[in-house]
Amino acid sequence: MADVGVSMPVVDAVAPRPETVPVSRLRIYMLLALGIGCIGLSAIFTRLADVPGTVSAFYRVAICEIALLPLFLRSFRHGEITRDRRLWLLALGTGVFFALDLGLWNTSLFITTAANATLLANDAPIIVGLIALLVFRERLKPSYWMGLAMALAGMGIIVGQDALHGAGHIGFGDALALSAGVAYALYLVLTQRLRVHLNTLASLWIPGLSGTVLLLIFNLLLRHELWGFSAGTWLALLGLGLISQVVGWLAINYVLGHLPASITSVTLLCQPVLTALFAVPLLGEALAPHQIVGGLVTLTGIYLVNRGFNR
Repeated sequence: MADVGVSMPVVDAVAPRPETVPVSRLRIYMLLALGIGCIGLSAIFTRLADVPGTVSAFYRVAICEIALLPLFLRSFRHGEITRDRRLWLLALGTGVFFALDLGLWNTSLFITTAANATLLANDAPIIVGLIALLVFRERLKPSYWMGLAMALAGMGIIVGQDALHGAGHIGFGDALALSAGVAYALYLVLTQRLRVHLNTLASLWIPGLSGTVLLLIFNLLLRHELWGFSAGTWLALLGLGLISQVVGWLAINYVLGHLPASITSVTLLCQPVLTALFAVPLLGEALAPHQIVGGLVTLTGIYLVNRGFNR
């Protein structure tokens, strides 16, 4: 994928440009589907963990960092990862946005309704699309905006009338959810930029380093307990870190090296749809008719975006 409209730091000669071998479109979308499925389980693992959202967010990133550390050190020793300080600083800054996304959204759940938090945090594709259009000068077809509008309308149908309660009034919790969506959008855009010069592993591990530190500080300031959990809680946190973060975000970061963030961010709206489906067998929650309709509308919008892009 060619770099568009922004200058990046020069990479060390010892670090090859990542993944220059052509990849089939089928493989890209299969990995994107895998990533969406894994992060779709994150809400389930968070519910099962039964700890404050910022605590589960910390362990989600920290477990991923520990699990991938041996592979990262091996790649670093073999010269597969750049030593360019400017790229490292950019990657560490990218991790701050991911930590802010998790911290702000999980906190908003305790202040506003879950419906509001879900709907408002999904402003990320709008932000990504505007950045792609105005900053990187990407040509986004009318089918992109039409599909995005339909996907967001489907999200509105999924969350139902709860999201309309108090419409026109943005409270503190709603503002946190909106800010989380902006942070998420910036994380996706910056990760796409990083993937020009960093391989999949490095583009996940280096940002995760700063994200772990920030989330740790956040929990210490809030005086949240970080240990003494039950075995069930630890198992849920391991699932969150290993499945949702390691497998899920490795797959998505790989995809961001081959698909624009504008397309990926819209496709990621499949996540709440899959979460609702996973909740039926895992949490015993039934699907309401409006959730089924909203899910179908969302998936139709996502299809329109990707069909227009592939044409």
